[in-house]
Formats: sequence, C-alpha cells, structure tokens
Amino acid sequence: MMSEQTIKSLLRNDDQTSAQKIGFLLLNDFSMLAFSAAIEPLRLANRQSNKDLFDWVIASIDGSPSKASNGVVISCDGASDILQNCRMVFVCAGVNVRANTNKTVLNIVRRLDRNGAVIGAVCTGTYVMAAAGLLEGRRCTIHWENIDGLAEEFPELEITNDLFEVDGTRVTCSGGTAALDMMLNLITQTHGAQLAAEVSDQFIHDRIREPTDRQRMELRSRIGVSHPKLLAVVKTMEDNLEEPLAQTAIARMTNLSTRQLERLFRKYLNTTPTRYYLNLRLARARHLLRQTSMSILSVALACGFVSASHFSKCYRECYGRTPRAERSPN
Repeated sequence: MMSEQTIKSLLRNDDQTSAQKIGFLLLNDFSMLAFSAAIEPLRLANRQSNKDLFDWVIASIDGSPSKASNGVVISCDGASDILQNCRMVFVCAGVNVRANTNKTVLNIVRRLDRNGAVIGAVCTGTYVMAAAGLLEGRRCTIHWENIDGLAEEFPELEITNDLFEVDGTRVTCSGGTAALDMMLNLITQTHGAQLAAEVSDQFIHDRIREPTDRQRMELRSRIGVSHPKLLAVVKTMEDNLEEPLAQTAIARMTNLSTRQLERLFRKYLNTTPTRYYLNLRLARARHLLRQTSMSILSVALACGFVSASHFSKCYRECYGRTPRAERSPN
C-alpha cells in the first residue's frame, strides 16, 4: 500500500521552488496508453494548480524516436543520459519486452539506481527491473497477461495482482489505465487530494482507484454471463490450469451433475466444458510462449499437457500454427 510517508520521501524535493523532475525511458513497442496515462496527469496537475509542480523528460536508449506498439513514433528529448538528474524514472515497455531488453538497457537502469533515482516501471517495464536484479526482496506487479511469464522466469519474485506497487524505492505499475491511478495517488500524497480530484475530473475519471484494486474485470463481465454456478465452474477451471481437473471432479466441486455442467456450457457459452477448459490452458500457453524463453515442453507441462506432441497438436488446431511457429518472427 502506498503510504504518505513513503511517496513523499520518494519524491522529496529540497528546493521547494523547483518542479519535481520525472523521467520516462521508452523501449520500442511500449504501450502508448500506459505511457500517456502516466505523463498526462503531471501536465494537468501543473495546469490545474497554475504552478510548475512537475517537470518531465522523455528518453530512449540512444535518443532516437521510439515506436509504440500501435505504430505511433514518439520523439524523445535525448538519450538515457538526460535522465541522470531525475528523482524518479519510469521504464515504459509493452509487447516484445524481452526482445527489447538487452545489456545496454539493463546497465542504464542499474546506473540510474546507483545514482539514487527511484526506479519505476509501467506495464512490462517490470520485466526490465527484474532482469536488472532490482526487484529482489521487493513486491512488484505487472500486467495480468504477463504475471505467469514473469513468475516462471523469476520464481523468486513476490508478484502481486495489484494495480501498482510501491516497495521502498521501487515502483511498479500493471499498465493501461492503472498508470493514471498511480499518478493520481502520487499527486494526492505530494500535493493533496483536492488537486488529484481536479485532475481526475478533467480526465472524466470518476474514481481514483487504490493500489489493491483488481486489474481484471469481474468474471461475469469478462465472459458475459451471470449464472452463479457457471461462474463458479469457470473460476475453478482458471484456478487449475497446470493440473487440470476431471470434468466429474469439477461438477462435484460445484454441486452439479455432469449433465447439468454440459447443459450450462451449451446454453450460455455455446461450447462444451472440455473445450472451454482446453482453450483456457492454450491461452495461458500462448502467453508463456510469447513472454518467456521456457522450452516448449516446459510450457506444455505448465499448462497441463502430458507431452509436447499432444500440446503441439492441440495448439495448432486452436491457433492455426505450431508452438514453435508462435515464437518465430513474423
């Protein structure tokens, strides 16, 4: 939980007449939404207060423009060395974060940390912090789609499902619109709830979420049904992907007969329980293939398949390509 004492100490500013300087290090394929949601509240805080409360700089590794995952190119103020005077620096990443993380990136982040900057991450920037060894013994969060992959690659990390985490001089944000809530909380703690509320109102954002609010939509909203028994079944399936349960066991755990179970899935989801469960496991496998360097066999086992050949067959039937092809450049 972000405490007032913590956030104020993170952004302490001995010269009260100067703006608090925040840096953004953009990696290629960064999330445009998450980056915008992080930087725009700073602009509006200045506008609403009629003061220069915040200043910011945007950097890329070499100073060249950085391309977001949506194809939009952002001009940067310079190379990473312009971040050295920032009290807080956020690593902004998105898809293909592993491919965009190299020794140069890791050395930059480590150097900023040694120089005393608070290191933060937006979206999959958490992966960069983990790879740089900056999250040992710290709580962290990342976009829900990347949690499994991060946990498999860095099993020692304490990864939460929170919107954002502040642990010492480490700040991680799950991305998307959670970056807006993170910055609104920052504004609240450093410049008061009134200003944060004004900024939130300008964004037509009716509630500033707490760090511990859930990342994902409620299950009933995600699958578009409200039948309590069906929701219980799907939740049970989602909680047991690595070691799949037999259909009879799921029915028993949710006080249904197998016939009732089949009927519910046919009526509300137009599929069978077996197919739905398989698709959940394959979706998790797809995340792991795209986000980790795990072997195909390891991915198969992590998603409840007994062999790589069976996994490959099911994967191809679902996605039209093999697991190996999923990892090949387009």
